[in-house]
Amino acid sequence: MKTCKKAVLAYSGGLDTSVIIPWLKENYGCEVIAVAADVGQGAELDGLIEKALKTGASKCFIEDLRREFVDEFIFPTLKAGAVYEGEYLLGTSFARPVIARRMVEIAKREGADAIAHGCTGKGNDQVRFELAIKAFAPELSIIAPWREWDLKSREDEIEYAEARGIPLPISRETNYSKDKNLWHLSHEGLDLEDPANAPLYDNILELGVTPEKAPDTPETISLGFQQGVPVSLNGEKLDGVTLIETLNSLGGRHGVGVIDLLENRLVGMKSRGVYETPGGTILYKAHAMLEQLTLDRDTAHMKQQLAIRFAELVYYGQWFTPLREALSAFVDKTQEHVSGTVRLKLYKGNIIGQGMESPFSLYSEELASFGESDYNQKDAEGFINLFGLPSKVHALLRK
Repeated sequence: MKTCKKAVLAYSGGLDTSVIIPWLKENYGCEVIAVAADVGQGAELDGLIEKALKTGASKCFIEDLRREFVDEFIFPTLKAGAVYEGEYLLGTSFARPVIARRMVEIAKREGADAIAHGCTGKGNDQVRFELAIKAFAPELSIIAPWREWDLKSREDEIEYAEARGIPLPISRETNYSKDKNLWHLSHEGLDLEDPANAPLYDNILELGVTPEKAPDTPETISLGFQQGVPVSLNGEKLDGVTLIETLNSLGGRHGVGVIDLLENRLVGMKSRGVYETPGGTILYKAHAMLEQLTLDRDTAHMKQQLAIRFAELVYYGQWFTPLREALSAFVDKTQEHVSGTVRLKLYKGNIIGQGMESPFSLYSEELASFGESDYNQKDAEGFINLFGLPSKVHALLRK
């Protein structure tokens, strides 16, 4: 084992990190400082300081990172249109770098020589945390108990905690692995580990309901954007945190934003999860609609290609890299005219467009109309002849 005198632990109060505090003290004999990042977990943070101290931490800090989480990570990813494997809106992925960055700041302030986390050796989060730590403090040691201890399962962890009188927020029967923040809530494990099983949505969902239980009456909303950033809801200016919280409530009520995804993890295996992202799903739909109105074809098509790479960088934990920064610079340039208003209808899991407008609209009704216009349709003949010339040459050659 590495040596360590003082470790800063990424602490959530969940199963893994509840066990890690006594484990670090027993196996490293080090001081443990717990750091809980508030990225929108809400009530999960209640009583966390007292719990950390009772289980052996010398200090516990709760850091409010919600605003920087939204402004520096969520909205840049939204503007990029980044979606991993066509469905996942990256809720866990981009929360890790903002947490790790603050962990490093506290580790330096407190004179710690190591940072510890509760990520498993099978998952993506270990990579996300550690790449961010290396970006800001490559000299710090990293302790990942899941890669060291002899506990083999979450059941072993529960037994370890029970033997030491550590209170847990779960039981063996409700032992889903969950991650909650302002943007989403994920569920993994238990019956979801068999892809043949249908998710037990009535037992799982917390941010919303199934479409069957959503209201029979639709609800129409309008979202305002400035340079790709959502700034208002139904005409009311809102900060990013409040806007996402409000949309989570609206979308959840109407059964919006629930996916059942079998994804390819960075470490090579496939894993299955149910993700709830009601507000984020609404924002992605609205932003995409507004881009249809304000981006030219070539820019839009190139942006779609780069969005796949952007999503991979976020998913792989490569936020603090030159490539991600370069892609964000491209994205910011594309968003200069992505301003306007989008109207959407929420109804039983669906988000239905109800129109959009922008002072930078590239749509010309006069050009596109089936009615009379100044467009000279004869111009199309020459265009087609030149555009199709390579095909014509190949056809003549085959003859």
